[in-house]
Amino acid sequence: MSNARDTEPASSIIDGYAHLLSLAAHEFRTPASVVGGYLRMLQKDTDAPLSERQQKMVDEAFNACSRIVAIVAELSDIGKLDSNVAPVKTEPFDLFADLADVARIVQEQANRDVHLQLSGCAAGAQMTADRSRLVAAFDAFFRALLREQPTAVTMVADRRLVNSENTTTALVIIARETDIQRAYEAEARPFDEYRGGVGLSLPIARRVVERAGGRVWAPTPENDDDRGLRSALIVSIPLPE
Repeated sequence: MSNARDTEPASSIIDGYAHLLSLAAHEFRTPASVVGGYLRMLQKDTDAPLSERQQKMVDEAFNACSRIVAIVAELSDIGKLDSNVAPVKTEPFDLFADLADVARIVQEQANRDVHLQLSGCAAGAQMTADRSRLVAAFDAFFRALLREQPTAVTMVADRRLVNSENTTTALVIIARETDIQRAYEAEARPFDEYRGGVGLSLPIARRVVERAGGRVWAPTPENDDDRGLRSALIVSIPLPE
């Protein structure tokens, strides 16, 4: 006996799922905002100032609450992207040139001697798309890959223009410095976007790239010990003719 849901159009399922995410985000946002507001009042209360120990605990609680609010916002964003109601602001820009600005900012792992460098084409990836969202997507990719590296590693974002079947594609290969070419030549496998410690930024980033007509994948490691390719990522976005 078939379930009614089995015959339900995919679009209806996605709309229902997006509505559920939107409702959940709203229900989480309200109490989290209230808690954050009271914690902020405690932080700034001059009539009954907190002790140093109390201040530290309240500060940690406020930071954790702020993180919850940020994740709720990301949850809402995923629902909007999946239901195609997320606001879109398209403008012409050069993706490769913008990545230089992102790379300069994303260096919070430098204290562990983990760095990000750019190579390849400095410009030439002209497109008309949601610039702010795409830049934020690459920011998320860079931060996630840098975060999981051991110490003393240089990651490279190699920018390439690939021509195939009358189509030019902007290709960004993010891998360890010694593994760029191997990553480019390896077979593709799905990119694991569910990684701890980075919130929902990677699922959002993947959706943003796909919304621009692109694709995100990871190269297949040669063996279980191949840590180089396990920490690599490839993003491709077709450019307008």
